Formats: sequence, structure tokens, C-alpha cells
Amino acid sequence: MNDATRNPRETHHEPTRTDRLLAALGGLVSAYVSLAVADLVASRVRPEAGPVPAVGGAVVDRTPAALKEWAIRAFGESDKAVLQLGILLLLALLALAVGLLALRHRALGTAAVAAFGVLGALAAVTRPDSESAVDAVPSLVGAAAGALLLYALTGRLLTPRPGTARPGTAGADRRGFLVVAASTGLAATGAAALGRAVGSPVQENAAASRDALRLPRPDSPAPAVPAGARLDVPGLGPFVTPNRDFYRVDTALLVPKVDADRWRLRVHGLGVRAERTLTLRELMARPTVERDITLCCVSNEVGGPLVGNARWLGVPLAPLLREAGVRPPSEGGPADQLVARSVDGMTIGTPVEAVMDGRDALLAFGMNGEPLPFAHGFPVRMVVPGLYGYVSACKWIESIELTTFDAYDAYWVPRGWAAQAPVKTQSRIDTPRAGASPAAGTVMVAGVAWAQHRGIRRVQVRIDDGPWQDARLAAEDGADTWRQWVHPWAATPGRHTLTVRATDGTGATQPERRTDTMPDGAQGWHSVVVTVEGR
Repeated sequence: MNDATRNPRETHHEPTRTDRLLAALGGLVSAYVSLAVADLVASRVRPEAGPVPAVGGAVVDRTPAALKEWAIRAFGESDKAVLQLGILLLLALLALAVGLLALRHRALGTAAVAAFGVLGALAAVTRPDSESAVDAVPSLVGAAAGALLLYALTGRLLTPRPGTARPGTAGADRRGFLVVAASTGLAATGAAALGRAVGSPVQENAAASRDALRLPRPDSPAPAVPAGARLDVPGLGPFVTPNRDFYRVDTALLVPKVDADRWRLRVHGLGVRAERTLTLRELMARPTVERDITLCCVSNEVGGPLVGNARWLGVPLAPLLREAGVRPPSEGGPADQLVARSVDGMTIGTPVEAVMDGRDALLAFGMNGEPLPFAHGFPVRMVVPGLYGYVSACKWIESIELTTFDAYDAYWVPRGWAAQAPVKTQSRIDTPRAGASPAAGTVMVAGVAWAQHRGIRRVQVRIDDGPWQDARLAAEDGADTWRQWVHPWAATPGRHTLTVRATDGTGATQPERRTDTMPDGAQGWHSVVVTVEGR
């Protein structure tokens, strides 16, 4: 067979540089369209079932604890946004490679897009919060759209424009390629924008249920905060942390938005006489209490910001458990661990003894006078003073199971964290901040100290290697809240190190040596270095 009779589609050629650039662009556009379509479908099905949240959640679950801690230290509450950006960048690189693959092997490149969709679907249906096989639909539909588009775009590069000799020459239909790529990209952008504007029915119902929720008056109101509990010192954080500023550390890439009208809480397990299921209305009809409680994350480093104080409204957990027949181990109960399960599949293990020893362990639905924000667990979360959040503060709670520590490891335990973790005594300097340059003269050194459920008895400040001096403590609001403190310092010019330490209500003083946050919380003295400027 000579060249004149050879089928043009069988003619082998080396793609030009322009062809390769367009092919890579085609892979990128196909991936973008795939994600946009999947996002649109997920908004109608369940936002958490989208490929990026599903894959991101799987990555979070499989990330080593040390790497998670590094991410929290490096990026703070932006760690989830950084993770999602990283996933998108990786997908972009893979999409470029798939586009180039399709230029050589059209069917294989198309199959690669479909394979990514299958992986996304598997990630969605195997997540702990997956509700049904329907969660696979967004990734599969998105992949189908992306695969079809890549097949069509690659065809524009492989099929010569009428009147040209063969594929791969300057006659390839590049103009048609650009028209198809631009039009589908714009259409996908418009569809995704429309979907976001219209909103998700699931999220809209959740938002409507929160807007309609009216909190009951507490049967046991929180005592008034003593007038002396708030120190008026510039640079010192507020005694009550506003909801918008309250720290958030969890594994949810998308904040779960739960419809309060459909929410249920199941109480079951070892030692439960009769399993119970409560609605929010039934829970709120119980006697309610209001308490000021400081929460702290176990990932909070010495001097870190992952701690906050709020006024919580809810129902005491202990009476609810006793009505179900639960007894603490000290009374012969068979269960020593309460496993709280969130709607996103997170499990939190809490000592039964701690929630039934008389402290204000709550199932909270109010925070600082309003229904819980979605980011902080709406409609209901656990709040247990004296324990780090990863062993007590389950957000979006939907199940309480009574079991034992020997029988079950909650989410964080296999990842290297301790099964039980009481809050450690800590203190922090808020002002002056590290690296500050205050003027010589009287400088107010101030901050907060906390040892929830033990209280703070004393705070001391040291300047350089000088003697420890007692700081003035603000009035105590309660043993479960932090205490502000202040120390007037006669600052002299030069570089100085300021150090703080606290003594809790039991008489124990926090140790000097700093330890890491793993496995059960950081401890050690907080210090800042400042340079005092002469007048």
C-alpha cells in the first residue's frame, strides 16, 4: 500500500508543539468541566458527596497525625482550604498529563478521566458519613461529562480540517478546538454559578431550621460574670470569645449543615436499659442549664490561640444517661467510655466517669445567646469542661454509645493520641506580643490562664532571669473558665524575655519544660521576647 491509498486516520505523525499545548489545555478544561458538573450535581444530592470533599476527607483520614499537627501549626484554621487547594493543583497537573496522553491514545486518555471519576465515587460512598450509593452520582456524572469533552476536544486535534492533507498538520481544526473548549468551559462556569446561587436544598432546609429555632430560657441560668473578671487592658483578648472568633479544629472539609427538624440523637450500648432516640424538640423540653465554659484544643501549642470561652446553653448529660439506666464505673456500671458519633462519621471517646461526676457536661444547642453556629456543631454538640475537645466536644452529634476503652478506639486513638486527656494547666501572654517594641516605662503585661474544672489559683511573671512576681488575677467566674491576669512592668530599654506560669486550684504549678501537643496536650511555660525602646 502506498501513501496515496493509506487511510489518513492511520497515518503516524509527530504532534507539533502547538498540538501538545492544546491537548494539555484540553485535559485541563475537561477536568474543570468535570468538577463543575460534579459540584452542580452534588448541590442537588448532598454537598459532601462532591469529589473534592470526598477525596479530601479520605486524604485527611489517612494523613499521619504528625503531618496534621504540622498543618494546624503552619496554616491554623486555613488548613482545610490549603488541603483543598493542594488537591485541585494535583488534579490540574494530572489533567495536563491526561490531555497529552489522549493526544497519543485517545481512548486511553478518555478512560483515565472515567477512572478518576470512579475513584471519586468510591471515596464518596466509603466515607463514614455516606448515606447511600447515591453519593457516587456526582463524581460519576462529572467524570462522564469530562470524558466526553476530552474525547471531543482531542478529536478536533486528530481530525484534519476539510481541505488539509492529514491529522497533526497545521490544518488540524484548532479553531474548532478552542471554540468547543471555551463554550463548554463558560457553560460549566455558568451552571456551577447558578447552582451555587440557587443553593442546595439540604443546606437551605438546615439554614431555615436554624433561623426558626427559638432557644428556651434556661431553668438554671449562668451566674452573672463578676465585674472584676474582665480586665481593661489594650491587647488582651475579651473574656467571652465571640462566635465568629471562636477557634474551629475538625476534619470536616465542608461544614455539615444539619436540618434540626430531621435531627435525631440515639442513646444505646452497654448498660443502657432501653435504647432511646430523641428529637431536638424533646431534648430542648428537658431542664436546661446555661454555663460559662472554656474549651481548648489538644493541638494548641504553648501560648497558642486554639482556646476560647463561651456561654453554652443545653441540657445536662448525666441525668439523661441515668434515665437510660447508665451508671458510672464508680457505681458498678459496665461501661467506662461514652462514644459520641458525629453526622460526618467522627467518633469522640469520653470517660463515662467524667460526664457523670457532677461537672457541667452538656448537650449544648446554644452558644453566646444564639443557636449553635453550623461551624460549631448545630444543632447539638457535647461540651465537657476539663477535657480536651478531641475526647469530649463532639460537634454535630447524632449518637451516644456506651462501651469500654478496651472494646473500642475512637477516631484519634489509632492515630497516636491518648484515649483520655484532661486539660493541662496553661497560661499565655497576650500583650505585649512577641517581637513588640514597647516604650520604656510602665508596660502592662497581661494574658489568660486556664485549668478547666480545677480553676486558677495563681499566675506569676518573670522578667528575664529575675525573680517570679505575682500577677494580679481578675475575679474568677468559675473553675471551668479561664482567668485574665495583668502585671505592671517597669520596662527598661533593651531586649527582654517575659515568661508566665500558672498554678491551678489543686496547688499544682505548670512545669517549665515544654512538650509537644501529642499525645495528650502541650505543657510548659510561655515566653515572649520584646525590645523596649528608650524614650
